Amino acid sequence: MRRTQMRIALLALPALVGSVLITTAPAGAEPADSAATVGSGRSHLEDAEQVRLVRIQLTGADMLDKVTAAGFDLEHGLKRVPDGIEGEAVVTAEQIAELKAMGVEILGDGEGFTWSDEADGGIQTFRAQAAQTLSHEQTVRVVRADWFTTKGQGFLYVEARTTAGQQTNPIVTMQLENDSGPGTSFGSARTMSRFVDSGQYMFHRNLFKLDARPNQIRVTSSTGGVTTGYVSNWLEDGAPPLTANPGYKSDFVDGYRTPQQLYSRAEEIARQYPDIAEIVYLPNKTNGYQRKAQATIGGTGQSAVVVSSAAWGHEGGNDITVEFVNRPGANLPLDVEVNGKAVRVLLAKNASGALASTAAQVATALKAQSGGLIDRAHPYRTNAGTGIVQASSPVALTDFLGEKRAGAPEGDVPRGPATIPVLRIGKHRDGRNPGVLIQAQDHAREWVPATTSLESAERLVHNYKSDWETKKIVNNTDIFFILSNNPDGANYSFYNFASQRRNMTNHCPDADADPARRNSWGVDLNRNYRVGSGHDGYSGGSTSCVSDTYQGPEKLSEPESKNIIWLVEKYRNIKFMMSVHSNGGQLFWQPGAYIANGRITTPRPPLGDEAFYWQSASRILSQVKAHRETVVTPENVGGSSDVLYSSAGNVREDLYFNYGIYAFGWEVGGSIYNPATGNWQGGSFQPTWVGNPELVSGHAETMEYANGIMEMFRVAADWGTDNKKPTSQLVPGRGNYSEPVDVHFETSEPATIYYTTDGSRPTLESPRYTATEFREPGQVFHVTETTTFNWFSVDSAGNIEQNYDPKNNDTRNNYRTATITVGK
Repeated sequence: MRRTQMRIALLALPALVGSVLITTAPAGAEPADSAATVGSGRSHLEDAEQVRLVRIQLTGADMLDKVTAAGFDLEHGLKRVPDGIEGEAVVTAEQIAELKAMGVEILGDGEGFTWSDEADGGIQTFRAQAAQTLSHEQTVRVVRADWFTTKGQGFLYVEARTTAGQQTNPIVTMQLENDSGPGTSFGSARTMSRFVDSGQYMFHRNLFKLDARPNQIRVTSSTGGVTTGYVSNWLEDGAPPLTANPGYKSDFVDGYRTPQQLYSRAEEIARQYPDIAEIVYLPNKTNGYQRKAQATIGGTGQSAVVVSSAAWGHEGGNDITVEFVNRPGANLPLDVEVNGKAVRVLLAKNASGALASTAAQVATALKAQSGGLIDRAHPYRTNAGTGIVQASSPVALTDFLGEKRAGAPEGDVPRGPATIPVLRIGKHRDGRNPGVLIQAQDHAREWVPATTSLESAERLVHNYKSDWETKKIVNNTDIFFILSNNPDGANYSFYNFASQRRNMTNHCPDADADPARRNSWGVDLNRNYRVGSGHDGYSGGSTSCVSDTYQGPEKLSEPESKNIIWLVEKYRNIKFMMSVHSNGGQLFWQPGAYIANGRITTPRPPLGDEAFYWQSASRILSQVKAHRETVVTPENVGGSSDVLYSSAGNVREDLYFNYGIYAFGWEVGGSIYNPATGNWQGGSFQPTWVGNPELVSGHAETMEYANGIMEMFRVAADWGTDNKKPTSQLVPGRGNYSEPVDVHFETSEPATIYYTTDGSRPTLESPRYTATEFREPGQVFHVTETTTFNWFSVDSAGNIEQNYDPKNNDTRNNYRTATITVGK
């Protein structure tokens, strides 16, 4: 028997994201019970002059890694285009030159990739060729063909793959045609876009408007391969949301919330509803909303000295002053005087009475003779400190945390380490029910995920007694809400620097530790985990401490990531997880990272798990659509390394591969179709809270994505009560065939199939039925000689077909079996 991989049904997808706001201008309305008012933020280049927003194009994820490692903030909302990745950056003229030197293309107005709505006639060069439709050695496969509507407009998304896709001389082109309904002919020929990532061919695809739903599509390659496929519906039109039930209560959150407000409300919910809610406090305190007090004295040249206090700014560091003193006389030694919190550096003088202390010498003296007030002093960045230090008046050190940005909430932020509360909701919180972990705001500047999660929690407790569907959720699941997993960074985003992404821990060496770098410190918590880590060579995590994807000095170096592992190890009933982010408009899962050289991904989930992810995604996203017809488009759903980019060391893969948790990542927001312009409009990390309800606004995103989270709870509840055994079959089935035949497995629900073809009894160690290719359905076996298939299927809840026991020597041997007889 010879095995060949081939497409059987439509399944899979990648990424059309809207433009991202890398530096945002939030203008959110705070809730009535809060004194906070969120205003505009500055970019991470806030100290630079003449900054501007530019659109850029990168060749792929490898270049993305290099650019982010250089300190450019390009994360989230990136758009994968046929020959690379497009994004935005806020830069100075000098930094534009730096990007160009790195090979980054700067796009002008109107430049960049856009989907064409017009048919272009397709590929003309091979029209006269005799195209051959092949079977088991098919050169062209339709991966998926999806029809959806939004705001009254229809769209068709098609993804196809050719076995010659990696070929570059010449590049293989693909043509797409669609009919106009059952029984109509193919037409509207258009050339498909070829997508490549890190030098590896991904697929050809198209997304375009259509006024009528087609029934079939036809794809032809320039090598002569032809295939057809049926069009499927993407998402459920008219799926009734929970909010449609009479008396259902929603719309509880009326503005963005700081971590303190989120935690206070979580604790209040636990007090108000003790029969179904409680607080679990995570054991590892954060490193804190706090910084050492600093100053750079003497400019930025060789005579500059960077000084940092030993105490945190709020614990006395902000009271320190440092003065460089020029005394009269000659042949004077370098010395340091300390009077209370006043530090005076008495500069050395040579025989002629000229100042003689270098910056390096002054730094050494400060560390040794400041009476413990200064614990870090060094020349500026990479300077050797050979310049002669000049006298200065007393300079006050500061942690800069008192300098609030325009529009920051009123009041002071609690300083020091924070304890993160987890709001746990469930009627039975004893491990009997499947647990669901909702983790929001790993990334500080993403404000909507926190409000979306809080809205979901409010809906559970307010509707428990009055709504039957909510009661079923609370009675049959055990839900854990981390409303803000990065309180230090989130506070910094609200109060100081709106574009803050990471936590506030400064792991930087002296070269990057001066206060002008303060908005570039911190660890990207979603790069700090153990599977597919940047420490192991996977792309998407940076070793640069000033990169927005800095992975930390080691795996699980941060208390915030240690807490997640503690939680899932303590509560082993957690079987589902949603890491909520913004603002790309994607829903994804494993694989999440790859090694750029060869694009080697982390292991892909078994076909049964992949199918379960797709099924769950369809349910979740249909509920999002039900709110205001927002569609997360099909190319934005699937393995995150396929639809987005490589994100080394992300939380989802750690939880899936180490604990068997179905772990989703969700980029809320993103592009939404604007019927007034006929275009897709991009989102923002901190959109105006009350804006156009049909387009981008924090309130609308909060409500529609809360719908999706509620549906995820229903997915978990259904999973927990599922005791129905899956069924499966070999298609076509057993029988006599005069010539070789192609066969494949089909299942009644998402399930993993274990099989043998050597006559042996199938077990959990037997070969597993796999996908044809990433984001495609199951393989096809090209059977050339008589072969017996023995198999069984296991669904996502662990139910085994026909109660077969694959672990023990089941004397019943009630596995499935079928013999394909060839040539008789």
